[in-house]
Amino acid sequence: QVQLVESGGGSVQAGGSLRLSCVASRYTYSRILMGWFRQAPGNEPEGVATFFSGDGRTCYANSVKGRFTISQDNAKNTLYLQIDSLKPEETAMYYCAAATPGAWPSTCLARLGTSLFRYWGQGTQVTVSS
Repeated sequence: QVQLVESGGGSVQAGGSLRLSCVASRYTYSRILMGWFRQAPGNEPEGVATFFSGDGRTCYANSVKGRFTISQDNAKNTLYLQIDSLKPEETAMYYCAAATPGAWPSTCLARLGTSLFRYWGQGTQVTVSS
């Protein structure tokens, strides 16, 4: 079973930056979809960004394009999310997740869907003040 542990969250002022990390253990698949999600209190989880290890293709929610960057260090089994120009409304618990093996959605929207992801970390809190 894949185990995921997030880190890097914190409290920042609007416009600030953070770099989130997700270390994956027991990761043995050469092709797997990884993603970052966030959930604010009272809201449904929201797909933020995904990374497909098979070809390096990325997908971003429209709201974060140009400000968030997802990447992966295969040697370290670590997924990253570089977050720039944070907004107060983006305060949330941020989770990394791994999709069910063999899940390769054809559209970006589909790749941001929570139903595709089987393994989840415990989350790291991001708080943005105005």
